[in-house]
Amino acid sequence: MQSAGTLHGQLQRGLGRAARRAADKPGAGEYVYDCIRRDPRWDPQCESRGLYYARLMVDLELPVGPVAEHLFAPADHGLSVADDERRIQLALDVLTELVRLSRREAAAPLRRYAEEGDHWFDALYALAELGDPALAAGMDALVAARCDEATLVSLISDPHNPVIESWAARQPRIAAALTRVRETGRPRRPGGGTGDRGDRGERTEAELLDMARRRDDGAVAAIFELGRRRAPELLDLAEEILPQRPNRWGGAVCRALRQYGPEALPRARSWATTRGGCADMGLSILARYGTHQDIPLLMTELRDALEHRDWRGSAGPIEGLGRLRAGEAVPLLKTAWTESTYSFLRPRVLTALTRTAPHTAESYTVEGLWDCEEGVRQVASQTAPLTSETRIRLQRLHHDDAEEPGVRATAAGRLM
Repeated sequence: MQSAGTLHGQLQRGLGRAARRAADKPGAGEYVYDCIRRDPRWDPQCESRGLYYARLMVDLELPVGPVAEHLFAPADHGLSVADDERRIQLALDVLTELVRLSRREAAAPLRRYAEEGDHWFDALYALAELGDPALAAGMDALVAARCDEATLVSLISDPHNPVIESWAARQPRIAAALTRVRETGRPRRPGGGTGDRGDRGERTEAELLDMARRRDDGAVAAIFELGRRRAPELLDLAEEILPQRPNRWGGAVCRALRQYGPEALPRARSWATTRGGCADMGLSILARYGTHQDIPLLMTELRDALEHRDWRGSAGPIEGLGRLRAGEAVPLLKTAWTESTYSFLRPRVLTALTRTAPHTAESYTVEGLWDCEEGVRQVASQTAPLTSETRIRLQRLHHDDAEEPGVRATAAGRLM
């Protein structure tokens, strides 16, 4: 990862400031291609880059050829299947978003990869998701030949997708799979669960605690019932189970505690300061429910997380400090915004900045209109000051079919 002070490093992080300045920087196009080839995301499952790089390719008038060449370049020797899939996934995402941005020539390498590529299903799924039968015409035979029953069902994420319907019109196996998905996808009538919860509701906290300690199939339900009641016994159970994580009961305890409420604060403060097996849960509770007395501890946690580049670990303290409007956190928030290689963190950072220092946050909200993360664009569309530049950007977000519906609606609302 390049330095956050360079255009290349900012493009790798998906920062809006890079998208704004790329047109005026020689060589920006090569940096965009490099990012697509060497997926810079810290966590590809959470972070977005496809639309960000596709928009840059449109703005910089970059051809799709180098992206297609990357798709069909030989994989590195010894690369695992998972790593090879990651190697090409961002390129597929970018091509898909380019089609949504009216660069229809990007569909050709998608079709070719679906026919010839090792990870053909990903390209096939992308073509189906585009929802344009013309782009996927003639591929029904390939789908029927390559996909077994389970794969066909996986391909049908939307049972009313016009691409799937066009394939089904010509291929009986696809039609049969589509019929099954439509039948099994119908909402089920509610029933059964209420009686079970009523049975648990008649038990005492001591009985529920005993059930939870058995670590059997009924333990999870008992844990959730203790959480629903905000029973102190759940806090005792946490001290028994959480140090033994990961296990399914520890995960259930964590989910129940997240909804426990401020009643858990005294115990959470003890957990967070003693640094035992419950420390992470204690910090999570402080971030959600803490008061101003917890600001110093949250500040220490955020400072340590940023120093160790523990981006995921910084999320909780950022949320807590933002909720508490802790002005002393602003320098750390600005550092997290600029330096983090985990773009999924930035919606939390921007929300915290707008709460703690609205005037300082203005330049970040403007930049956020160009950010790679939908959550950042959403917050920015709500809060960015209205200038001639931001109005033009909001108009583009509003009218862009590739943009997320929530962002489009928020941008439209600001322009009214």
